[in-house]
Amino acid sequence: MIQLRLAWWRDRLAEPASAWPRGEPLLALLSAWDAERSALVALVDGWEAQGVGEDGGGALDQARAGAILALTRLSGLPETPAMRDAATAWAAGRIMPRTRLPRALRPLLLLDHFASADAQHPLRVMLGAMRKGWLGQ
Repeated sequence: MIQLRLAWWRDRLAEPASAWPRGEPLLALLSAWDAERSALVALVDGWEAQGVGEDGGGALDQARAGAILALTRLSGLPETPAMRDAATAWAAGRIMPRTRLPRALRPLLLLDHFASADAQHPLRVMLGAMRKGWLGQ
């Protein structure tokens, strides 16, 4: 059943956004990614590889890093080596390197912060989120 759903997503993402069904809210949100649909298709492929146990998650980690870099390009930012390192680390589930990210990509820092804040005091979590959101580091 999972492979059928992933095949549907792969088929939709292979088409230009103008041809996507209008009643699907997630596709409507993803229409901004029209120029980077290949990164989304790679995510679908990575989830399928993980679901059938083909590669132990390596393809999914690469696809996640590719999607983050696609988000960088969609934001109009240059794809720097520091961005590639941060994307690779975050996609593999490691703490992002201490890299100052531009404002458009700071939500990734917040996601990383909240993922690593399990046993911290709530005030410390909030202050850390404010620092990362405002300063980008």
